[in-house]
Amino acid sequence: MNRDVEDFEQWVHARGGALARSAYLLTGDLHLAEDLVQETLARVAQHWKRVSRRGNPDAYARQVMHNLAIDRWRRRSVRPPELLTDSHPEVGHGGPDVERRLVLRDALAQLTPKQRAVVSLRFYEDLTEVQAAAVLGCSVSTVKSQTRDALARLRSIAPEEVLR
Repeated sequence: MNRDVEDFEQWVHARGGALARSAYLLTGDLHLAEDLVQETLARVAQHWKRVSRRGNPDAYARQVMHNLAIDRWRRRSVRPPELLTDSHPEVGHGGPDVERRLVLRDALAQLTPKQRAVVSLRFYEDLTEVQAAAVLGCSVSTVKSQTRDALARLRSIAPEEVLR
């Protein structure tokens, strides 16, 4: 049993940052992202033995995270409105890309939750359309149309950043 706990802890230390960035892309709020990561890690920990035996805990965690995010979107009336904060796990306190990242952050905030999820999976997680559809539990054509619509919206909001 100790070995499973050690393996889980090592995996969390290795993948925690990536999970936090993905959660932020999905929620658009640092605090909601932290909650989403904690909930995801709790679910992964419950099934760690089975998940680690299958050999792809990243995929399982990604699917859990997106399912939890979708559940939250469906309960819009009981959740607080999405608000972006000045803190951003990717931006930090400075650097050459800060302005660009802030423009992209603001542009992403104007997408629908499903569009943000698709953009996150396709371009940040680098999943194929089929893989993204499996994570989101929708059809490949839905992923394609949401990607098309999201990119069109991003191009209209921040053309200089999206076309780079």
